[in-house]
Amino acid sequence: MIKKEMIAMLLAGGQGSRLGVLTSKVAKPAVAFGGKYRIIDFPLSNCINSGVDTVGVLTQYQPLRLNTHIGIGIPWDLDRNIGGVTVLPPYEKSANSEWYTGTANAIYQNIDYIDSYNPDYVLILSGDHIYKMDYEVMLDFHKENNAEVTIAVMPVPLEEAKRFGIMITDDKKQITDFEEKPEHPRSNLASMGIYIFSWKVLKDSLIMNSEQPALDFGKHIIPYCHKKGSPLYAYEFNGYWKDVGTLSSYWEANMELINIVPEFNLYEEYWKIYTRSTILPPQYISSESVIEKSIIGEGSDIHGEIYNSVIGCGVTIEKGTVVRDSIIMNETHIGSNCELNKAIIAENADIGNNVKMGIGDEVANETDPHIYNEGMVTVGEKSVIPEGVTIGKNTVIFGSTTLEDYEQANLLSGRTLIKAGEEH
Repeated sequence: MIKKEMIAMLLAGGQGSRLGVLTSKVAKPAVAFGGKYRIIDFPLSNCINSGVDTVGVLTQYQPLRLNTHIGIGIPWDLDRNIGGVTVLPPYEKSANSEWYTGTANAIYQNIDYIDSYNPDYVLILSGDHIYKMDYEVMLDFHKENNAEVTIAVMPVPLEEAKRFGIMITDDKKQITDFEEKPEHPRSNLASMGIYIFSWKVLKDSLIMNSEQPALDFGKHIIPYCHKKGSPLYAYEFNGYWKDVGTLSSYWEANMELINIVPEFNLYEEYWKIYTRSTILPPQYISSESVIEKSIIGEGSDIHGEIYNSVIGCGVTIEKGTVVRDSIIMNETHIGSNCELNKAIIAENADIGNNVKMGIGDEVANETDPHIYNEGMVTVGEKSVIPEGVTIGKNTVIFGSTTLEDYEQANLLSGRTLIKAGEEH
């Protein structure tokens, strides 16, 4: 009988609709980050650095790139005969075929997988957060307190607390009450969506609540355990943690990597972030190029000027082009004499010569102002932008566009240009 003390279940099925066109063709955990990584690399690296060698990755929305990236887990030392990484998509059962309808429903549908390892504890993780955490320290805290559920929390400013699930604790960190996005928060300890459950308790609560529609940890499982009298504890985390669920938080988290003393350090020897690497030549920086305070991925060919930006792998930036405060993802080509300001360009995009982005006044986006804001220009993957066009702020472009798609070679601030179905 296989026996693991703790296994991790990593929820990576999210659509990530608040990232707009960045997630039109790819699940949020597979979105590129920091020049060479993908978002899911962070929780996977945390697992292996914490000694957790058995990880179930629950996929659902657009899983192809995620599955390809994870493979058999070699980069994270998770290619093991017993344990390792297993991708767990929803599957057809004999009676009915069912998608994962909520976070806890996804775990409920994989009870047999968890049981096959006979674990004492199950660690529940989200695939779309950027942070470093030693889960072993959290497990020690769980054991010391004889907890049945431990929820990782972090202090947030009180004025922001109403955006989170908030834990109210006593002086021993036992959770006495909790509130989901309260209007008048009584505490500033926000749930990070990271849980350790004693497996018997979790299994029982999943089975007892299995009929709940869209079974969810925050809405159903945690309240059920609390009501039943299970000891719930809050494990306080004080390191860097960011939910990169919106374009502005995604942009900020990338920009924070390039500070002189980065808030989130990718260069620490003792806590490496692992990723699947393609074999690329070194980057080439020409004599006329200028680079200030930027990350440049391997295989990139730089002839222009780059300031305060994150450039992915295999990116080409031609002569006379100036890139500022931008994120350019892998294998994108940017022509000559362009000007890019605060742009997020997804993978495999092709930008023509003499293109100007992020020019003009701040105007709210016409279709999704809650997604495309903060003055950014967002370009979806495999998009083509013809030469000589000027693009305003809070704009979004997705697909293969031609000069006819632009009014007098302009896309005004706040406009949306999506050529659905034409991006291949």
